Amino acid sequence: MREKILALDIDGTLTNSEKDISPATKAALFRMMEKGHKVILASGRPSTGIRRYESELELAAHDGYVLAFNGACITRCGSGKIVYKRVLPKDLLPELYRFAAEKACGLATHRGDVSFSAFAPDRYVELEARINGMTVVQPEDFVGFVDFDMHKCLMTAEPDRAAVLERQLQAGCGDRADIYRSDPYFIEIMPQGVDKGAALEKLLEILGARWEDVICCGDGYNDISMIERAGVGVAMANAQPEVRAAADYVAPGNDEDGLVWVIDRFVWGKDGGS
Repeated sequence: MREKILALDIDGTLTNSEKDISPATKAALFRMMEKGHKVILASGRPSTGIRRYESELELAAHDGYVLAFNGACITRCGSGKIVYKRVLPKDLLPELYRFAAEKACGLATHRGDVSFSAFAPDRYVELEARINGMTVVQPEDFVGFVDFDMHKCLMTAEPDRAAVLERQLQAGCGDRADIYRSDPYFIEIMPQGVDKGAALEKLLEILGARWEDVICCGDGYNDISMIERAGVGVAMANAQPEVRAAADYVAPGNDEDGLVWVIDRFVWGKDGGS
């Protein structure tokens, strides 16, 4: 059997509604890794927010990879080596700050285990930090303070407003960054040409692997780029409608061990044999 590569979104895909990997899902993933197949975590989360799951799945011991920031940073778990990275242009930040101030929406970026918020953090900035186990800090001079490489910026707003702001940002900054929502209330501002699909393309080149051996699973808008390219593209039953429409298959939901269903069918075959 040829080696399969299983690329997984985290929230709403790998994890259940409690943000945990269920025992059945974990057992299925360990079984496939022990047979020589590869697991890749592909998330909009910063690297810090992925470490818990990277550790739980022992990806360092199984030569796994992590695609953080929607693929702007790819790390080989065993060595901790960054094998690919992209960053936002620094001159974009003042424009993003002015836009967020004018629209009264949230704006944050990350370094290490800290989320730096441009303004008093709204509930979505706080939610993202909490999900990732990060501390939120509001620098006195946000634009002056952020002198480090940014793999992404995050804007936040209520879902109806976020949809409008996403289009406005694309019109104003779309020639210098890629802008899309990962959740209805999270607007991701990414280095141009960076998305999960493009990052996986780079990683496959490094690994000498082919898309036809890749199974991609996700539930959010930012998963569409990898689901559409995969040999097998799978949306979870809890996925956004656009994600389900882009997928080859729809698996049971993340609270129903949907990944066990995926592994049984597309790694082992329908009979579940090895």
